[in-house]
Amino acid sequence: MTQRLPPSLTPLEIALAALLDGLAPLAPVELPLSDAAGCIATGTPLLAAHPPHDIAAADGWAVCANDLVGASSYSPLPLTKVPQWVEFGEAMPAGCDCVLDADAVEVSGPLVQVLAEGVPGHGVRRAGSDIAERTRAGAEGYPVGAADLLLARVAGLDKLAVRRPRLRIVNVPDATATMHMIAGLARAAGLDVEMREADARDEASIADALDASSCDVLLTVGGSGVGRRDATVAALVRRGEVTAHGVALQPGRTVAVGRLGQVPVVALPGSPDAALAAWLAMVLPLVDRLSARHARRQVTLPLSRKIASSVGIAEVVLLAEEHKTWRPLAVGEWPLQAIVRADAWSLIPGNHEGFAAGEPVDAYLMRE
Repeated sequence: MTQRLPPSLTPLEIALAALLDGLAPLAPVELPLSDAAGCIATGTPLLAAHPPHDIAAADGWAVCANDLVGASSYSPLPLTKVPQWVEFGEAMPAGCDCVLDADAVEVSGPLVQVLAEGVPGHGVRRAGSDIAERTRAGAEGYPVGAADLLLARVAGLDKLAVRRPRLRIVNVPDATATMHMIAGLARAAGLDVEMREADARDEASIADALDASSCDVLLTVGGSGVGRRDATVAALVRRGEVTAHGVALQPGRTVAVGRLGQVPVVALPGSPDAALAAWLAMVLPLVDRLSARHARRQVTLPLSRKIASSVGIAEVVLLAEEHKTWRPLAVGEWPLQAIVRADAWSLIPGNHEGFAAGEPVDAYLMRE
């Protein structure tokens, strides 16, 4: 069966509203720290101070600085006993507030002398200097980063509570490269990704692969166009419902959205540029809703040259940062080299004609 796009494409905001309708954030899950990276933090725990007491920040002699005033190699200061030697990370002995280097103390039989003054705090890591009392491991509503994981590990945690949508990707044959690109983006965004392959490009084979059990979002890649071998939308109609096929989005106008039961489905085109644009403009808002993610950070810079846009079509533009300006790399269809070189992207609404050179433009970073 040959599919045909509607004579008028569905506006992006309407298609997106249908996709998000009735969706609520997922329940948090506790994951091992190695699995929590990139996931959206929730219920971030309050950490105890670390270190819990003063510790040695270097190997050396633990001493009290006030007891060493005037000591030097020209005027050694004799001591009545050998000071305590400490290794990095060991607790500082009571009454000691600095650590001297190994060669700053001479021990010869019963004779002990100091060859340098001490500075309070030298060679010492103070209690709570690494982690202040009641510091949180991660920021609510934001991705868990490497620094958050470091704090959690140092504090002795082995798990964190996060929201992690389960994503299933069904690849329609001939779209494998695009599917792997989308899967990589999804993993970087903290999603739990499972990939499946349709046996063929026909409606029945694709419908057999559309299984929404044990997932929160279902994506298909390929077969959403109007060619004779594009049967993904027909397969989705057979298994569930389609709320929009043909969206006023450039690139990406053959994207389709629907549901399998209560699970939202986005049918991405097989072309890398169209799939990426639909991922940015439609799938990321869906993932953010399910993850209860706070607003993504935008960077505002002036344009180095103008961007012209067609009224009635929302357009995703790729940008490169150049001399503290945004330089447009691609509008409309994107060559692969533009995707590789892009630092950021911006969405031009369908009611907007574009931006003049020098005009400030808000953009989302491709790699946060």
